[in-house]
Amino acid sequence: MGTEIERKFLVANDAWRGASTGQRCVQGYLAFGPPVAVRVRIMAGVATLNVKTATVSIARHEFEYEIPVEDAEALLRTSCAGAAIEKTRHCVEYGGKTWEVDVFEGANAGLVVAEIELDTEDEPFARPPWVGAEVSGDPRYLNTSLCQHPFTRWPGGQP
Repeated sequence: MGTEIERKFLVANDAWRGASTGQRCVQGYLAFGPPVAVRVRIMAGVATLNVKTATVSIARHEFEYEIPVEDAEALLRTSCAGAAIEKTRHCVEYGGKTWEVDVFEGANAGLVVAEIELDTEDEPFARPPWVGAEVSGDPRYLNTSLCQHPFTRWPGGQP
């Protein structure tokens, strides 16, 4: 069984830019959970189907399988609930770890978050100066929440 241990932060400034190249990502959800969220994603020409426990926790069980791009496109067109998640993902190296900086577009335009995957829940890590408040425990920032309640529709348009 796969387990993902991930912490999520708001991005405080653009100092990370220039240290990476981005890949466009479009994803949608076939199920929001609980107990699980089922996601279809196309990124960098690769399509995947992902099943993840739907909890607000930094550690969650996760399973991911590659599927044909044509199948993913059909699922995104016909079978997903809520708004599609559109973003550009940038991988930024810092402190010996890879940070994924997601710059959201479409219904979530204006939101920029950084995620780091860890080996253990209590693993220490260097926090880049461009990382702001941690939002790992805030369910509003889960992609399953963002497709149902997009960032652009939050009161005041800000967290």
